[in-house]
Amino acid sequence: MKKSLHYILSFSLIICSFVDLSAADNVIDEVIWIVGDDAILRSEVEEERIRAQYEGTPIKGDPYCVIPEQMAIQKLFLHQAELDSIEPNESSVSHQVDMRLNYYINQIGSKEKMEEYFRKPTTDIREELMTQVRNQMMIQQMQQKLTENVKPTPAEIRRYFNTLSDDDLPTIPAQVEVQILSFEPKVPIEEIERIKSRLREFTERVNSGSADFAMLARLYSEDTESAKHGGELGFVGKGQLVPEFSEVAFNLNDPKRVSRIVQTEYGYHIIQLIEKKGDRINCRHILMRPRISSDDKENAIVRLDSVAEIIRSGKATFESAVAYFSEDKNTALNAGLMSNPNTGASKFEYQDLPPEVAKHIYNMNAGEISQPFVMMDQTKNREIVTIVKLKSKTQAHKANLIDDYQTIREMLEQKLGQEVIEKWLRKKQQETYVHIHPEWANCDFEYEGWNKDK
Repeated sequence: MKKSLHYILSFSLIICSFVDLSAADNVIDEVIWIVGDDAILRSEVEEERIRAQYEGTPIKGDPYCVIPEQMAIQKLFLHQAELDSIEPNESSVSHQVDMRLNYYINQIGSKEKMEEYFRKPTTDIREELMTQVRNQMMIQQMQQKLTENVKPTPAEIRRYFNTLSDDDLPTIPAQVEVQILSFEPKVPIEEIERIKSRLREFTERVNSGSADFAMLARLYSEDTESAKHGGELGFVGKGQLVPEFSEVAFNLNDPKRVSRIVQTEYGYHIIQLIEKKGDRINCRHILMRPRISSDDKENAIVRLDSVAEIIRSGKATFESAVAYFSEDKNTALNAGLMSNPNTGASKFEYQDLPPEVAKHIYNMNAGEISQPFVMMDQTKNREIVTIVKLKSKTQAHKANLIDDYQTIREMLEQKLGQEVIEKWLRKKQQETYVHIHPEWANCDFEYEGWNKDK
């Protein structure tokens, strides 16, 4: 009967999808639960059931028991969050809503198609998303507040580890730590001028009215995702754009004019304003990247091979070579150590590494340095020349305290946090007025104290 904290929140995530719920329109509505001052309606439960069915989300048990209980749990968290004056960061709420709206538009094809699909205008979709995301953040912040003092001591972690059987211990997959040294082959001035000349031509055609910016973006922009939508980026804040792009985009005022050429780490852009709304902006852009010739790449490989030989001969360390040669700003100040974007830690499972890096280090031993190779920088979507050093390598194994102390600590923190949440929920059940309609009361609830009238 025990469920993880993540499962308790699962329905707050389900409601962030908009599905055609016309099947629920014919439900005769009535109040089926009352939790404090809040009601849960039959139609709300039916909508959640259809959403879960549509998305293939499993519901463990009778949905007409599980769903309203999860809704009641959310209402308890939200009520306490209001009492404790917990407020989500509105900028973060807007940012998440914009991301979700942009995701819907990208998946469906356009804003107009999204409105047709959801049978409501974008303003209504956005308002519903704002409420849902805001509630979700309040619940998360409330849970974090309840569990903020869950900090097991090393002695408690050791005792907890000693209570675990082999079956309880997770298998830790093979993991590696990788240092990287990379730089970009130099782009000839002639190639840069070719790109700029092409963008100036586009600007003149748009400003003169002989071409449509969105059409040119679809045909020529090398930002493949936005190109599908005529170069449109969707509403974003300044912090979501690289500084050089943001400075120009946010200073645009005339939607009929095109910006000057902007150079960023991704290439060269021209920008057209669509709409400003408060501290957010929606604009289109066309991105073009200079081409690197085979000779330029080969020259870079030869140069980096010389650096690798200097390191192997002991004349320099990998770390000092990174500091002197590397053009990767994400790792240059960290001795080249790559950071796992999924965890923020330095350890990677092989599938989480860039494919080219994983292929080169798979058969290497700790301390070895690869031969130079060309790979795609995924963030900038352009080629770079690289060598890597395998700093450490751990084989797949059952978790132990020496190698996996952090994992064991997180397991104990999750267990203790769940116990705190469950204790709090049972206490709130006793303190809160709850009434369940008799037709909805014959359930094997996870928390037995709901139905005080039974």
